[in-house]
Parts: sequence; C-alpha cells; structure tokens
Amino acid sequence: MFKSIFAMAACALALTSASAYGAQTQSPIRIKFAHVVADTTPKGQGALLFKRLVEERLGGQVEVEVYPNSSLYGDANELQALRNGEVQLLAPSLAKFEKYTQQLQVFDLPFLFDDLSAVNRFQKRAKGRQLLRAMEDHDIVGLAYWHNGMKQLSASKALLVPGDAAGLSFRIQPSSVLQAQFQQLHASAQVLPFAEVFDALKSAKVQGAENPWSNIYSKRLHSVQPYITETNHGVLDYMLVSNPRFWYAIPHRIRSELEGIIDEVTYEVNRQAEAANQADRQRIEASGSSQVTVLSEAQRDAWRQAMRPVWQQFEAQIGSDVLKAAQTVNRKQRD
Repeated sequence: MFKSIFAMAACALALTSASAYGAQTQSPIRIKFAHVVADTTPKGQGALLFKRLVEERLGGQVEVEVYPNSSLYGDANELQALRNGEVQLLAPSLAKFEKYTQQLQVFDLPFLFDDLSAVNRFQKRAKGRQLLRAMEDHDIVGLAYWHNGMKQLSASKALLVPGDAAGLSFRIQPSSVLQAQFQQLHASAQVLPFAEVFDALKSAKVQGAENPWSNIYSKRLHSVQPYITETNHGVLDYMLVSNPRFWYAIPHRIRSELEGIIDEVTYEVNRQAEAANQADRQRIEASGSSQVTVLSEAQRDAWRQAMRPVWQQFEAQIGSDVLKAAQTVNRKQRD
C-alpha cells in the first residue's frame, strides 16, 4: 500500500515537473514585421524600436523579426500575406486599405482637417478608434495610427488658387478620393509607385505631386519641382495592423504588454515624423531650388470651398457620422 501511494506521488510529481518544464521551454511567439521603407525613416525606426522593447521586456516569450525595404513583401502583396498569416505586423499607408473599408477614405478628403493637431484629436476620439476595427471581417485589425505628415502640393507652376492646378497632371497613390480631388480641380491624376515619382516629375510625365515635406526632401523632389505650396490639405498616415486571428490568440498578459509597447513606439514615431518634416521644410527652403508659398487663411478657405463637393461625393461611402466627427475636431468650426 505504501509503495502504491509512493508511486502515485512520484508520478504526480513527474507530471507537474514535466508541465512546468514544458511551460518554460514553450516556443516563443514569433512576429514578422514587414514594411516597405528604409530603417532610417520614422516608420523604419519605429519597427526597430518595437523589436528592441519587446526583446527587453518579453525576451524568451516573443521574438520580433523586422524586414525593411520590401525585403519580405512589397506594396502589392503585403496585405494579402498578412491575411494569410505569412506576416504578423505591417504599417501600410491608409490609402492602401480602400478595398477593405471605405471609411478610412476620410483621411484622404482634401482640406478636411485644419492641421496635424486636428488629425491627432480625431484619431484619439471614439470614432477614430472605431476605424481601427473596421477591417476585422477581412482579417485585418488596426493597432495604431503612425504619422508620416501633412501633404503639400508641388508643381511646375505656382498654385495659389484652385484654378491654378487646371490642366496639370499629378501623381497620386491608388485612391478614389485622390482621383476625385484632382478632377475637382480640372486636373488629371496618375497612379505611380513612389519610387518612380522623381523620374516622372523630371521627365514631365506628371507636372505635380502631393507629399509631406520629408518625402519631398528625401527623394529630392524639390529639385525637379520649382513651386511648392504649403497646403496641409491631407494627411499621409500609416496604420499598424495585424491579423486578428493571430493577435487575439496571444495570451492576454503578453498582448497587454505588446499594446503598451505599441503606445510608446507610436508616440516616438509621431514625434520623429513631425521633427523630420519641420527640418526638411527648412532644408528645402535653404536649397533655393523651390519657391515655397504659404497660403493665407482666405486662400486656404477658397481651396476648402472648392473641395467640398469631394466631401459630398464620398459622404455616403465613408459615413456621415465619420465625416461629422472629423469636422468637429477643427479648432475653428465651419459650416
């Protein structure tokens, strides 16, 4: 009898030890973070900071692999790779989500937000947070908004009033809203990869573009665009996304830690993006290659009024509730 009791106790101890050992040696959660820009950009730096903080705080539990410069997946196939579970984190431009939700087109609407502070307020309020969950039915869940910056208009001629853009051709990202934006100005638009923009402007295949200051400077677009108007007419942002089937399967304690790290990284990415845009704006002015024009309040209001038909054109697709929430974040309320 004593031998039997001893044997049972020994067996239980062995099982407990095996269980504990299994928990200790369980394979870490593997996160592949792919993006299409250089490590030196705010987004690239954000990916590396995420990796470092995860290693510091969740070492042995989570491993992060960063793949920059389209080295794993590019613009054309990264979202499908995420949906297939082949990559776990991406940070695409908001314009790239149009086929999965039209609500995010609110960020492309021209002259809707007064400035980046207004964009921040919208993204932090309930409606902006809801948009992070707008694509879960397509196996995409948003985790954070990352800034690149407010967009400026560059062209082969000065753009002071909306009519100045008529007849020009502008490079755009794939977006129905951006297509309509330039149609409203009686201009045309061509969808081109960002890597081709410099040559297209230099050869006059297109005569204008819209980009944050940091994009203009890093790709030397100012050297082939004699005029830049500081319009701040739209926002070029990214959304950090994962596959909800992967993300929600992470144990709650670990997922909460990851979400806290993402909040820290988001703050730093956005700080770096704003600093880069301010510094690159100064560098462009100092270069003397482009004439930089700042719109007066009256001029900006004229552009806004000229673009209102684009808001109305897409209101039903985006949602009147989303559009109204976006309008209320501006400091100066307008009818």
